[in-house]
Amino acid sequence: MTRPPALWVSMLPADTVFSPDQTAVAATGHRIEYADGSTRLCATSGLWNVPLGYGNPAVADAVSRASRDASYLTLFRTPHRYAEVAAERLLEVVDPAGYSRVIFSTSGGAANDAAMKLARQYWSQSGAASRNVIVGLKGSYHGTMYGSHALSGDDLAQAAYAVDRRAVRHVAHTDEGEELETLLRREGSRIAAVVVEPVLGSGARPLTEAFVSRLLALREEFGFLVVADEVATGFGRTGRMFASDGWAAAPDLLVLSKALTNGAAGASALLVGHRVATQFARGGWTFVHGETQAGTPVCAAAIVAVLDELERIDVLSTVNALAVELRARADSLQADGLVAGVSGRGCFLGLDLRASDGEALTGAEVLDVVSAIADNGVRVQPGPSGIALIPAYGFTTDDLAEMEAGVRAGLAQARTAAA
Repeated sequence: MTRPPALWVSMLPADTVFSPDQTAVAATGHRIEYADGSTRLCATSGLWNVPLGYGNPAVADAVSRASRDASYLTLFRTPHRYAEVAAERLLEVVDPAGYSRVIFSTSGGAANDAAMKLARQYWSQSGAASRNVIVGLKGSYHGTMYGSHALSGDDLAQAAYAVDRRAVRHVAHTDEGEELETLLRREGSRIAAVVVEPVLGSGARPLTEAFVSRLLALREEFGFLVVADEVATGFGRTGRMFASDGWAAAPDLLVLSKALTNGAAGASALLVGHRVATQFARGGWTFVHGETQAGTPVCAAAIVAVLDELERIDVLSTVNALAVELRARADSLQADGLVAGVSGRGCFLGLDLRASDGEALTGAEVLDVVSAIADNGVRVQPGPSGIALIPAYGFTTDDLAEMEAGVRAGLAQARTAAA
């Protein structure tokens, strides 16, 4: 029996073996280089993480300085100036009426865990300990830590891992909030928070205005906290700095990661609204949550550099201009019958794929399509019965043309192989 490689790669069968043309060795700008010398255009922004391109000089320089000048400082029971500055800068780019405190974490999944803990403690110390149920959406993804794994609405083998979902509920997002309201009429006194992705990362499915309106109205009636998981949608991705900026009222908690450091460091942030922050401060409550690598000088320096770069490129104008051309190319794929539909917002689009009989593709079939597109020089993100296009903000017209050509060739190749 052939010995498996030492590296165990995420989200694939344990016996998967990779060839040199699948093993990345470098990444620069919008391209990834592989061990066989080939390169591919990355149309995923490095799994949403790298909207400013691989190896962004300003971010790299900031990380280098921080690693030299303050290689590690902790946030356990003591602050440091790097994290203070990063927190202040983050509050400057959100609605100041919405948020007042920042908790640093290490990943989107870990930050979702922290949000769930914070919501439950808020109610427990407010005298409503039974109010501990967290509601998520069907088809959502929030990570695979034990808390976020329970919250994720996708089928991710939760039963096999004995993930405790007794204090978690999932409702539909395609019914204008009908199922959510039914749940609240039945268990409203037990609901601590409702956690939503403004655009579901799996499939690039935006919440409808009707759903969001009902969610906010139900918050007014039942008092639960609203958490917006903007790990995938933050920092301009959908054409707003944060997708929830378009809501009539701000969420109580905002979860950020991925683009937060342009992929230069494992980091996330939980922005805490006035309602929760004021109650914790007034009561002198201690939030029992800490992560060794959260908010280190390197992470904080990367965050500040990213915010500077987003300002330099005038991110919203840049993204909205790019989004027009991206959408036109996606629509042309649908017009030519290569994809069944287009969803998403801004520079985060989903392409719905169907088999020749009109049935949704299986997960394995989607991965075959992704592989075929990679064979034609472009990396795209798999999703439920489809793929996502998530270009970096520096994509040119030539980059978009190359992306479209690779997708077209890959779809043709996959259809021929499946015939």
